[in-house]
Amino acid sequence: MSTTLAPETVAGFRTAWRDLAPVGRATTGGYQRLAWTHDDLTLREWFAAQAVARGLDLVEDRAGNQWAWWGDPDADGPGVVTGSHLDSVPGGGAFDGPLGVVSALAAVDELRARGVRPSRPLGVACFTEEEGGRFGVACAGSRLLTGVLGPDRALGLRDTGGTTLADALRAAGRDPSTLGPDPQALARVGSFVELHVEQGRALVHSGDPVGVGRAIWPHGRWRVDLHGRGDHAGTTPLADRVDPMLALAALVQEVRAAALEAGALATVGKVVVEPNGVNAIPSLVRAWLDVRADDEHRVRQVLDRLRGYAPVEESWTGPTVLDADLSDTVAAALGDAGLTPPHLSTGAGHDAGILAAAGVPTTMLFVRNPTGVSHDPAEDADEADCLIGVGALTAALTRLVGDVPA
Repeated sequence: MSTTLAPETVAGFRTAWRDLAPVGRATTGGYQRLAWTHDDLTLREWFAAQAVARGLDLVEDRAGNQWAWWGDPDADGPGVVTGSHLDSVPGGGAFDGPLGVVSALAAVDELRARGVRPSRPLGVACFTEEEGGRFGVACAGSRLLTGVLGPDRALGLRDTGGTTLADALRAAGRDPSTLGPDPQALARVGSFVELHVEQGRALVHSGDPVGVGRAIWPHGRWRVDLHGRGDHAGTTPLADRVDPMLALAALVQEVRAAALEAGALATVGKVVVEPNGVNAIPSLVRAWLDVRADDEHRVRQVLDRLRGYAPVEESWTGPTVLDADLSDTVAAALGDAGLTPPHLSTGAGHDAGILAAAGVPTTMLFVRNPTGVSHDPAEDADEADCLIGVGALTAALTRLVGDVPA
């Protein structure tokens, strides 16, 4: 089987990419596609329209994730699922998430162009709030689906403006009381293959357009509250101040030192200051810490060194080994298509990791990113590599869903 695509598949891929391009575009050139905002609702409508246009059955689970099914997973399942997410981090790139969704839809088109009739149901998933860009918990949609994130805690999450997830759902015309785990929806997923742009340069160095995932590093997020005493910036002597910004500066330096010592990656990437006035000494600084490493011990080393700051855990994902048999099957399918993909581990979190932890056989396909940059407007992928990715995903899905003889 070749990775060469039918002309109509290529045209559909380009059209979908063009339609998505203006949604949530920020003045920075990146994207601001935050969960349950106007732009997010536009993206949900776009996905629904794509499903309807292909004659797929569109359903939504209790966590708000969207599923487009070719075949009946309740009668003939569980099925094979592919897809990703459409939301972004603030100021994020174009490819993180959307490439997986657009490629999944294009793979459906290519299967049909080749006359494949799946012997198992095939689904395309679009997960909600994967990045945690608005409410702070990454992979919230898949965590809710699998029960890792409880609905009470989820509904109480707040964005930087103080809006709770419950309030955001009401503003979007949703009933917050329906939010929760959905075992029936999860049981429909027999295996999951997530295509994603690579968030690094391993494929650049290897010279390969695509790679197959093997593992996801353990990673978590913690909140640190640094308390001070609010006061006037122009009348309070330096010696009399209790300024939590000084504690923040010390924290950032300590995080860096702890990560270097442990051989981990650690970042203070989000800060909220109260009252956030230019002429006011802050009364509170709230900072969020992201720590990742190739093994859990290194992550815990960083946290141990920061115990004096009393970090509060907001999310944690342990080391995730993707399904070896499924990864081998996908790699073999790509080999039949003339590709020899390397096996990659990633420090980035994905919905695939949450499903894998819930017992779903899961693997990933990565598409080369020439810049190696992600979560930034410089994130990139060449169209030629993207189309090879679609062909690779098609080859993998053909092997997984089978082909009913005519």
